[in-house]
Amino acid sequence: MTHVSNNPAWWPYIEWCYIFNYFIVASSTVVVYDWVLTFAQEFDLVWRRRWSFLTVLYVCVRCVGVLYSVVYIVANLPVSFTDAGTILYFMQIWIPVVVNAMLGVIMMIRIRAMYEGSKKMLIFLGIVLLTCTVASGVMTGIGNVKASAEEVVLSGNRMCLSTGSKLNQELFVPTLVWEIIAIFLAARIVIKHIHELQQSQTGSTIEDYYTVLIRSHVPYFIGFAAVTCFNLGTLSPTVATTTVGSGIYYGIFQIAQFVQMFVLGPRLILSIREYHAELVANSDAGTAITTIGFLEQRHVSTNDSV
Repeated sequence: MTHVSNNPAWWPYIEWCYIFNYFIVASSTVVVYDWVLTFAQEFDLVWRRRWSFLTVLYVCVRCVGVLYSVVYIVANLPVSFTDAGTILYFMQIWIPVVVNAMLGVIMMIRIRAMYEGSKKMLIFLGIVLLTCTVASGVMTGIGNVKASAEEVVLSGNRMCLSTGSKLNQELFVPTLVWEIIAIFLAARIVIKHIHELQQSQTGSTIEDYYTVLIRSHVPYFIGFAAVTCFNLGTLSPTVATTTVGSGIYYGIFQIAQFVQMFVLGPRLILSIREYHAELVANSDAGTAITTIGFLEQRHVSTNDSV
């Protein structure tokens, strides 16, 4: 049953929704624009190459990013959804959990590569990532076990109001734990590597690989740090209001989250594949090259795909 109200008390909330919707459109535009901007590179480095587990993860993150953008726009359109509103709400809640798990796997493979394919590091990272992902999934399930969406018409504006637990504001904690551990391990091996280079003057190719890995690591970690700061800000009573400032805050938060997951996330793979393609192009056919990124072996022929 649709609830209809013309109470002026809803007007601040309606204005908040309008402001937030502008940022939703901006976030979705950023995701689609980045996909169009990198499509030529993606076609050459992903679609034309032999498919692998990393390729599947890349395609999933890209496709889910577009799907998530569409879901967010559709969920905020002034149209009737009936029972679909609840489905859209759960999609909005669960998609970030799934995407962050996939990005965690990508980061795990990268860090393991930086540790020269260490099986012990792989096991450790796998346990930590699995624990954090399960914790995030359990918190999401508990926080939304009684969640529902209701269609309302407020002062002539058709909307879909969803109800969820305050636990949703703390869903970022398990992912934050994983990212802190990942940052620490990446920084540790980089510092160790720099120290070794200062002592030995060898191996420029390995140095280049570390440089490429870190260059793509840094923007992603910065993006995640920004999203975490916004998440922490939502715990403030000042932000949890329906003021214009709150709408802008959540809107910028939305853009930061989209960029971190669906723009910087896929570039973790594209950057390495681009470097590997350049390395293969600059080497003679059949020459063995040493690779660090996204390979279980340390030595592959130039005909192999990263």
